[in-house]
Amino acid sequence: MSENGTRAIVRELYDAYGRRDFERVAALIHDDIDWIIYAPMSVFPFAGPRHGRAAVLAAMAAIAKTFALESYQPDVMIVDGERAALMSDISYRQRATNRVLRLRIASFLRWQDGRLIEYREFTNSFDAVEQALGRELQL
Repeated sequence: MSENGTRAIVRELYDAYGRRDFERVAALIHDDIDWIIYAPMSVFPFAGPRHGRAAVLAAMAAIAKTFALESYQPDVMIVDGERAALMSDISYRQRATNRVLRLRIASFLRWQDGRLIEYREFTNSFDAVEQALGRELQL
């Protein structure tokens, strides 16, 4: 895939996610996807490694059950062949508390045959945990 093709399909994925078109998101996920959200699973049970489309879609459903997406704004994208790196500002409303979490996320994607086959997500997990718990952690 050309870099322009990669850039276009990344935008398509993020636009579909932002408008909550999960049918389109699912269609863009490869059957053999290797997916990891790096965050403490004790606080964010949908985090951690997932393999295969069904497992990723289950994790996405768990995110949607716990959080309502307020906004997902990718603002930096670097593309190299079939790989893309993004920095995004996101806001989720925690359904149980109505608290809004605002995070900066770095995502690394790899595409194969026009579908997402590898995904890695990083954030300041300490900050994310404090926001999710609604308090500062004392060390």
